[in-house]
Amino acid sequence: MKKKKRNILLSILIGAFLLCAIAGGTVYYYLFAPQFHPSKTVYIYVDRDDTADSIYNKIRKSGHVNKFTGFDWMAKYKDFKQNIHTGRYAIRPNDNVYHVYSRFSRGYQEAVNLTIGSVRTLDRLARSIGKQLMIDSAEIAGQLFDPTFQNKMGYTETTLPSLFIPETYQVYWDISVDDFFKRIQKEHERFWDKERLAQATAIGMTPEEISTLASIVEEETNNNEEKPMVAGLYINRLHKDMPLQADPTIKFALQDFGLRRITNEHLKVNSPYNTYINTGLPPGPIRIPSKKGIDSVLNYTKHNYIYMCAKEDFSGTHNFASNYADHMANARKYWKALNERKIFK
Repeated sequence: MKKKKRNILLSILIGAFLLCAIAGGTVYYYLFAPQFHPSKTVYIYVDRDDTADSIYNKIRKSGHVNKFTGFDWMAKYKDFKQNIHTGRYAIRPNDNVYHVYSRFSRGYQEAVNLTIGSVRTLDRLARSIGKQLMIDSAEIAGQLFDPTFQNKMGYTETTLPSLFIPETYQVYWDISVDDFFKRIQKEHERFWDKERLAQATAIGMTPEEISTLASIVEEETNNNEEKPMVAGLYINRLHKDMPLQADPTIKFALQDFGLRRITNEHLKVNSPYNTYINTGLPPGPIRIPSKKGIDSVLNYTKHNYIYMCAKEDFSGTHNFASNYADHMANARKYWKALNERKIFK
């Protein structure tokens, strides 16, 4: 009798063990075994209007899932509908359900690379940011063109482009508008360190004025080696109280950036950005200058040139002159090249 009871007890224990093993194996398979098999890491973007169902569909579509059962278990048990977080989430090859679910439900997102480009207008900047982040371009533009916001940041609409330092930054895709501008301001302060501020002071300019001149230099030449030379020429003109006579400022005043030949008619445009009729710097940058452009002004080449003209070989570089006669000789060579190529505007 005792032996029979022992056998029954042993059978129960074995059965319980087998049930536990099966249950444990099932849990392991559906939650901890690799279930996601994309060929490389993929990223799922959860927007403000996403629902649990739309997120499931995105995960299924991009994650190459063997079994989604475990995710369904977790979603029901943990009430995923109440734990949706916006952001950019990674799914890696051989990920398991537990790790993937935890990322989404706890908001463990991956940063994105946000590139602030050297664009010409604040409108273009807003569009570029809107394409890279969850923030809508209209939200960015709403701040950029808000006088109250500009004043709070210490800028005007014309000087605001100097706040931005072109670079690629790591940020969260769902960063808020306020946090975005806090980050931009922080990067601005990091760039304008004590050394650069001292250089600007030595030149007799504010960071905004340095950025304004740098923007003109960058529109004049793409050649990095030539930029300090061009910067030095404009600083010479400023010291002599001569108009900068920078063609790129005319294009900006006309908002016609495709012009290849500036005519006398163009030079009549009534604008504070017309550096042919106004002395000194224009009101603000005519594009967001790059770090290289700003540093080219801060470390400008000291020389006696006050004239320059694009080279007739269309190399993108310039002939420099210290007197008007030499300058006109250079200009005639360039005009001849334009005429030969039938470039009239």
